[in-house]
Amino acid sequence: MLFPGGLLPLRIFEQRYMEMAKDCLRTQLPFGICLIRSGEEVGAPATPEDIGCLAHVVQWDMQQLGLLQVTVRGGRRFRILERSVLPGALARARIELLPDELDAPLPDEFLGCARLLRLVIEEHGARTIEAPFRFDSGSWVSARLCELLPVPLAAKQRLMELSDCRERLAILQKFLEQHGLVTRA
Repeated sequence: MLFPGGLLPLRIFEQRYMEMAKDCLRTQLPFGICLIRSGEEVGAPATPEDIGCLAHVVQWDMQQLGLLQVTVRGGRRFRILERSVLPGALARARIELLPDELDAPLPDEFLGCARLLRLVIEEHGARTIEAPFRFDSGSWVSARLCELLPVPLAAKQRLMELSDCRERLAILQKFLEQHGLVTRA
């Protein structure tokens, strides 16, 4: 899943997505990423969740013919208003952008979440987390934890749909406490 401000590496090989990616590179416009509600990633168009995240291509490479590797950065969240499938099976949607989440300072009660995130980044590097690191931002810390934690995709989807970082952090902290990874400050 892609969260606002996050990085996601993608390997594109289906013709419909190859054409979409080339168009996005040419026009410098983003595409949308949504979790699949039903269906499969490859083949016939799947049914997506209603809320997703814009994906801006920040890096691309084609070392092998027919395989495009891109890295995208998450932009604004959006809600799908209407979907259609074009010839060639590419899904298109009319969307509304959701309001930007207010970037509140990280509340003291969630400092354990920021400490854990810092440890993970120090231990495993910042391969999929882009500097500058904003450990004092409730929105940034909660989004990065959602990306990294091994929670079911359906739960990540519900967390991404929340527009209040305090609510997201409270849920994440409870999860981390249950797994003995943080203690209440």
